[in-house]
Amino acid sequence: MKSMLVRVGNSRGIRLPKALIEEAGLTSEVDIHAEPGLITVRPVVAPRKGWAQAVAEHPSDGLLNDPTPTRFDDEEWDW
Repeated sequence: MKSMLVRVGNSRGIRLPKALIEEAGLTSEVDIHAEPGLITVRPVVAPRKGWAQAVAEHPSDGLLNDPTPTRFDDEEWDW
């Protein structure tokens, strides 16, 4: 699909058809990366999306692993 750069204030923009935006899974926030001759637009992915639900489904004491003692614990810490 060809498109034209259009003026948007002092910048330039590209109009994208709604169907193309939906097909790409883009939302209101996107990640844009540029390199010579190429601009990539990707949806922003929430890195912790779904974590709250996963924790609610698998409750624990809050720790993923048992604590690992360090040199600080052996030499510096008074129990």
